[in-house]
Parts: sequence; structure tokens; C-alpha cells
Amino acid sequence: MLERDGLGTSVPEIPRSGWGGYTADITTEKWGLMNNKRMLAAAASAALLITGLTAAPPIVTASGGDGASSPSASVDSGRALVQLVGDPLATAAKSRPAKGNKIDFANSRVRSYRAELAARRNEFKQWLGTNAPNARVTGEFDLSLNAIGIELNGTSLDTLRRSPLVLTVEYEGLYHPLADDPDLSIINATQAWQEQGGSAANAGEGVKVAIIDTGIDITHPCFSDSGYPPAPHLGTQAFTNNKVIVAKVFSNKAIAGHYTPEAIQDHGTHVAGTVACNYQTPAKVDGVTIPYGISGVAPRALLGNYNVFPADVVNARSEDIVNALDAAYADGFDVANMSLGGGSHGVQDLLTVAVDNLDRANMVVAVAAGNSGPGPDTIESPGMAARALTAGASTVPHFVGATLTVGSTPYPIASGNFAVVGSDLIQPLGVVAGATNGLGAACTALPAGSLTAKIAVLRRGTCSFTTKIRNAQAGGALAVIVVNNVAGDPTAMAADGTAPAPTIPAYMVGLAAASALVAANAQSATIGSVLGYVQTSSVDIMAGFSSQGPTDVQRRIKPDVVAPGVNVLSSLPRTACTEPPCFAFFSGTSMATPHLAGSAAVVIRQHPDWDAWQVRSAIVNTADQGVLKSYRNGTTVVTDPNIVGAGRENLLSAVNATVLLDPISVSFGAIPSGSGQSGTAVVRIVNNSGSEATVAVSGNATVSAAASIPAGVSMDVTVTATTAKGQRAGFNFATLTVTAGSVEVAHAALFYEVR
Repeated sequence: MLERDGLGTSVPEIPRSGWGGYTADITTEKWGLMNNKRMLAAAASAALLITGLTAAPPIVTASGGDGASSPSASVDSGRALVQLVGDPLATAAKSRPAKGNKIDFANSRVRSYRAELAARRNEFKQWLGTNAPNARVTGEFDLSLNAIGIELNGTSLDTLRRSPLVLTVEYEGLYHPLADDPDLSIINATQAWQEQGGSAANAGEGVKVAIIDTGIDITHPCFSDSGYPPAPHLGTQAFTNNKVIVAKVFSNKAIAGHYTPEAIQDHGTHVAGTVACNYQTPAKVDGVTIPYGISGVAPRALLGNYNVFPADVVNARSEDIVNALDAAYADGFDVANMSLGGGSHGVQDLLTVAVDNLDRANMVVAVAAGNSGPGPDTIESPGMAARALTAGASTVPHFVGATLTVGSTPYPIASGNFAVVGSDLIQPLGVVAGATNGLGAACTALPAGSLTAKIAVLRRGTCSFTTKIRNAQAGGALAVIVVNNVAGDPTAMAADGTAPAPTIPAYMVGLAAASALVAANAQSATIGSVLGYVQTSSVDIMAGFSSQGPTDVQRRIKPDVVAPGVNVLSSLPRTACTEPPCFAFFSGTSMATPHLAGSAAVVIRQHPDWDAWQVRSAIVNTADQGVLKSYRNGTTVVTDPNIVGAGRENLLSAVNATVLLDPISVSFGAIPSGSGQSGTAVVRIVNNSGSEATVAVSGNATVSAAASIPAGVSMDVTVTATTAKGQRAGFNFATLTVTAGSVEVAHAALFYEVR
């Protein structure tokens, strides 16, 4: 579940699910004849995942388990705040300022009243000396409060209340720094919860989401059923409660292997937490307290455990998956999440047919695009299904990590399967020179002694992390810093299992640090031993591993939409760490998909009468455009819909969608070069905006559509694509925009390919 290095140099390696949920980063490797595999990439276990492009030091909000564990206030029962009779300066008639002014502390009336308050506090302190001699005054206030702070030293609040000078008494509150779950902030989930009188208390409530994966650990607090009403339990009830109401296993080896729905592997529990972890569940990673409670996108949704990867099974047959999908539908589930994928089987891929048919029968099926990117034609099955809600992946800007300091500049660094320093390590940098960003990959033996007593700096790519680190260790290095080869934050590194395993500490640093570290060769550097929670600015960067369209044969746009899928923090089963409850940062289109499944649950809660296609349209056709950036540099905006679909999802816009489209995108397929052929497609547009809606097309493709749709009317709109004879081969894109009044209310991607 960490990241293994691969063959790429200027592009990220292709992470593919492997044994036990780990990922392979080898661009030419397939995991045997795997039909369907979980879409996990660049992920960290209960160790940590470090990120960071900037030179800013990690913001250590907690270390070694110390620090705030809740974003809400608690109390210090050893101290009290005592409010005395009499208004403070801010509100008293003698001292409050005139409208538009501040208090004039030099005014004689103000000074006189301030003296009155001081005299009253002194009187109360005298009362304390007689009636509460153990109490000690720690503070006095007269501006916003007329109050005194007290260290109680055993004095009860009731004792203090007996004074005729006391208005109220309360324990002093303890407040911790507040932080928002960045996953939810990116897609505006918390704002969406508030729509139509909603809140986190009912976001997704009653909507049922099937997790077709590796199981869900109901002992995790993310899935506690405290406060949930009784519900019928289906399947093996040892693995169900009133939150996870179904637990079933689907495998052709289930009987012979005595398999149960128990969550042995960690992938499904992580996915389920992203969908519906209970609101603000406290979390720690590697002993570091996360400074906010994590929440699923639909925290009150009900879940079903449809385990198609039981025990140590890492391959699921199409039949197993179809059985699970059908069972979920028959059990009354509204949404299915499939963070899995495999090779495309062309137009007659029956798993994609099953997905399409269940959507027509009004179950939304969210599916991972795959981790075979970058590059066109890498979309996987069943994410290629026309009516799947297919997810691409982008970055979340947070991690838990350590710091590499060179001179006065700190760089956040990520660890993984390899050793970390037990105390600060101070040694000179030893740059392994090469042609890519000045760095070599260290995939072959290094000169003996070339890195003696140094912190080796080398680049990611070409060979496994284990190979690089082993070669650096053989060259005398005391530690290794691997420089990432894609924009965004660094990720956790996995060992490849080959012997002998390297024993020196090893970390990854962001690509942005490459030139500075090369220039700092031989300078003293420090690897810090303190871990902390870090937030960066590396948001909305497309994951290089995210699979891209078009689909084969029919040449359709996929993915449909992008969601957070890199450095996603969620739950793990209790077996995944030494001190449960377990949490970790994972990456992959697997992690993006449950954002869409949870979003579908929230939309269904808001619009229970909508069909599945309407839910998909609300999520896709209201996505934010122009926000996703290239993995190559982290700055160039990506507009290719076969990479980003309709954009990055915005749940607030989705729940407020007023215009819905079917289909959610239009692809005219492949057109022979020089043919001058044209094609037409029909888009059904439902206008619930309350205003007349107008349709227009823009982009580099020769596509046209125009219509005016009255309020409350559903209309079929014809979209026409025309190619010129001799038109150059390549991809051609356009955008269909629906405007109500002067406001864009929906958009859809249009595509054709000239061959």
C-alpha cells in the first residue's frame, strides 16, 4: 500500500494493485492475469505519507502523540472563570463608546467606572480569602468581561457561587487549533451539507452505499453505530452493525477457503471511510494527532460490505463482481462504489454492460478510472462503462512528515517502508549526478566509498526504491533522499521485497527541491526525527497515474470527473497498526472514487426522487473547470476532457444543480482523416432553473448546438460535429454550456478523434 518505484523518469510510474494492496510502479508490468484489481497507488500504510513542494517547514501540530485531539473545546476542571455582577467596560452605560467610536480610556467617566470594577474585584478577592482560601487568582478582566480567573486548588464551583458578587461561574474551556478536513474543503462538501436545511448530522442519512471491495472493519470508530437507529442486518452478522448493515462475501473460492466478509486487507476500510466515516472522528497517524476530526463525504450514510477480495485474495472475477453488484441492488442499495479495475475487454465487456444496466435501473455506480496513466487510452474496465460515474484523481495538500534542513531552508520529506532516523542526523549531502534535473537514479552500483558518511540525494525512476537505497548504502551513504519526478507532494515509498533489504533511513522529497539540493552538494544537512502534520499548497494537481481516455473501440470521454485521490486520509482495519484505531494516507483513483460515491449519497439525500442519471449529471456537469493542473509542473491548467473529464467535482454545485443532461458528455468516436464526415448526437436537457436556458458550444472542435429551453421544460438538443476534408489527425474537444440568465448552470465535454 506504499509506492514502489518503476521505469519512468519524466513521468510517474504506473501504480497497479498487487499483493496485499501494495502498488507496483513498473510501467511494463502487469500483475499476472489479473481481471480486476483495487485502484490503489502511491499509498502509505499506518506509517506516514509526507508531502510538500514549498520550502516551508512542517507545521508540527502534534508530535509523539501529544497535542490536540479534537477540534472542539473541552474544559480544565482545575481552573474557573468567575463573572462578577456588573457590566464590563464594553457594555456599561458609563463607559460604552458612542456609535462608530472606541472606548475612550482617558475619559473621566470611564476611568471612574473602571475603578469601581477594580474595587469590586478586590472585594471579591477578600471574600475568597475568607471563604475559599485555597483558590488563587490567575487573571482579572474588565473590558469584554467583568471577571476573574481562578486556579481552584480543590475549591468547588458551588463554593464560588455563594458569593453575592458572583453572577456566573464555569470551568475554563480548553481550545485547540481548528483545521478543516482538506478533502471535504476541496469539493465544498461541508457547505453542501447545509443546503436545504441539512447539516453534518444528516448528510447522506438513510442512503445506502455498497462498498464492493475488501471488507469493512466495524470495530473502527469511523463505523461505530452509536446513535444509529436499529436496522435489519444482512449476511454474516458478526461483521455488521447499524451503520454497516450488510456483510457478504463473493468469491468462487469462498466455500473451499472458508472465507468470510471480514476485512483482512485494508483497502475496503479505507474506501468506506472516505464515503461515510462518522462525523469528526479523531485520528492519529504514526503517533501524530491529526488536528481535525475526519469525516466521510456522506457521514450519515449506511454502508454495505460486499467483499470480493476476501482473506488474501487479490483477484476478483467479473462474475464475483456482478454477483456483488446484483446483491447490492437487490438489498436496496442506492449507490455502489467500485475502486477496482482491470484490462479493457472491448465493446462486449460484460462487466461494463452490467454497470450500465444497473444505472438504468437507478443505482449509481462509482468506478475508478484506473492507475495506468499517464497517456491516452489507459482507461480501465469497468471505469470505461458509459453510464459509470468514473473518477480521475487529483491531489490533497496534506501529510504527516519529517524535515530535511539544508542551511536555513527546510524541506518536508516522506518516509514509507524504509527506516527513519531515531534522532536528528547531521551529515553532508552526497548528490548522485545524472542527466535528469542533475540527478542520477542509482540503479546500478555506485563507486565504493563515493557516499561514505553522506546523505545521498538521487532521483526517482527507472528501478525500484529498494534497489536505489541498497546501492546508496553500498556506496557508504548513511541515509537517502529520493527526489520525486512529478509535481506535487512526495509520496511514501515501498520496499520491493528483494534481499538484502537496505537498512539505512530513506525519504522522498518534492520535485521542486531538486535544483536546490543539487546546488547544495557537500553542504551539511539535517534530517529531523520529529514528525508532524503538514498542509501545503499542492492542491488540484492531476495525479500522473490517473488513467486517461478515450475508451477503446467507442472512443468515449473518460474519466467523467476528477476528485481528490492523492494523499487521502482515511480509516484502516485494526490489524493494520499496533495501536488501533488505524488511519493512513493512501493515493490512487481508488481514493477518488469514494468521494464520488459519497457525493452521490449526499445528492440523493437532497433529491430522493432523482434517477441515477440525474445524480450523475448533477455531479459531473457542475464540476469546477480550469482548476486542475498538470502533474508535470503543477501550474499548467489541464483542459483535455480525456484527462480531467468535466473538471474537479464541486458537491455544493451538485446539490444545487438546476439543469441536468443525459448523456453527461458527448463523444462522436473516431472519424477517418480526410473523409469530411459529420456526426450528430442528441442530448436530453432538463431545465429546472426557473429561467429560460440557452445552449452554446465553444472549443477547438467543429461542433455546433443551439437551443433555448423554457423553464420547467425537458428538451432534446441535437449536437453536430463536422470535420473538414484533410483535417489533421488528433483529438478535438469542445464544451457545451448551458446558461440560465447570465449564469452558467451546466456544462458538458464534447469530443471526436480524427484518425
